[in-house]
Amino acid sequence: MSPTTIAYGYLAFAIVCEVIGTTFLVKSEQFTRLMPTLIMFVLYACSFYALTQTLKAVPLGIAYALWGGLGIVLTSIVGMVLFKQHLDTAAVIGIAMIVSGVVVMNLFSTAVGH
Repeated sequence: MSPTTIAYGYLAFAIVCEVIGTTFLVKSEQFTRLMPTLIMFVLYACSFYALTQTLKAVPLGIAYALWGGLGIVLTSIVGMVLFKQHLDTAAVIGIAMIVSGVVVMNLFSTAVGH
């Protein structure tokens, strides 16, 4: 496998860990529950480690935009499904703009390493 493919695998892992970690952040109830708090810290550490591995082949701005943007989208979906949170029209439009930005970056930017 190419280094770029491996880097994007690390990035996907980083995003998944961050989203699950954020779910446990809610479950930690402001750090008052030990087990969810510990799980959250471990997942965030794994996410940041995987993000650092991503940076071996993907530029920082691109990696962080993908990590943050996709994390926002997935975390919003988790909030709706697990926590029954509602997104209003403005939130959906904002998230769509984030997704559009990630797509534009990946399709048209020469800074993206594919």
